[in-house]
Amino acid sequence: MSVFVWIETFAGRALPGSWEALGAAEKIAGSFDTDITALMFGAEAASIASEAGRRGAARAIVCADGSLLEYRQETYAALLSALIQDRRPVAVVSVATNRGRELLASAAGDTESGLISDVIDLRLEDGKIIGTRPAYAGKVLMEMTCHTATTFVTIRGRAFPAATPGDESAVAVEEVAAIPVPESIQTEVLDFASEAGKVNLTDAAVIVSGGRGMANNPAAPPGDISGDEATIWKAKDGYANTLTPLAQTLGAAIGASRAAVDAGYIPYEHQVGQTGKVVSPDLYIACGISGAIQHQAGMRNSKIIVAINKDAQAPIFKLARYGIVGDLYDVVPALTAALKERLHS
Repeated sequence: MSVFVWIETFAGRALPGSWEALGAAEKIAGSFDTDITALMFGAEAASIASEAGRRGAARAIVCADGSLLEYRQETYAALLSALIQDRRPVAVVSVATNRGRELLASAAGDTESGLISDVIDLRLEDGKIIGTRPAYAGKVLMEMTCHTATTFVTIRGRAFPAATPGDESAVAVEEVAAIPVPESIQTEVLDFASEAGKVNLTDAAVIVSGGRGMANNPAAPPGDISGDEATIWKAKDGYANTLTPLAQTLGAAIGASRAAVDAGYIPYEHQVGQTGKVVSPDLYIACGISGAIQHQAGMRNSKIIVAINKDAQAPIFKLARYGIVGDLYDVVPALTAALKERLHS
């Protein structure tokens, strides 16, 4: 009757969101009066198991087989499904990353179990796990439950507090063998390309986002640039020389609305919204973003929202705890200077 938590790893380290999954599992385990079993596959599984023990896991199941060195859906799902069928845990929890969604959905299908996805709250009622998740672009909340012996749960990143490390705690570690899979599986990991020095949007505690209003930059482009190219130049200059200093001061990630991405102001990986990243930072600063419902769907669960916009009627102000009506190119530099003075004093 244990609660399983899949600890997602990369390059031999646990992803921070995995400790949030462990924190969410504590709520389930407490309700069922059972313990938590952490699952670690791949490199450095044993050392990560020790950290999971310090964060509350009573047991750990590890597999460091070479076939699991890098995540592949086929190899990971085969092992997870076998463990579920053999051990029958009350629940399996993971953070709702691309890998977490894929892996738990595969294992849930293999074991004919129910899946509650992308939840922001959990509770127990009549012996069933109830998960709360946003629906209709975040305008309403819906509750989901399953009627299978094992309930699979993926949690939205930053929706649950991470399980905090405590004193050294012995964790019972069990090593298991990988499940053989056909040599003809469809995926092979060749290499990874990483971007150094950037804050990941999903994990960021603070996000500074720019929208269509970034094009109102008063800076003059070079004389050989005009028309649409001049507009794009102004917006890109605004991100580089206006939003980036604020983000660097706060240790924040840079986000964007779909309008800004579609216009070519900033690459797609910065998009926040229904078709971009769904984020839940402690602080979200929206600069020149009107607040279309698609953008709200991606950031409305931020703990504190600050909106800066020239249009006092912009929908973003209905979500914001603090609103500043004004030109972002006047407000943001002044805000950056004030924050630098306060943070460095």
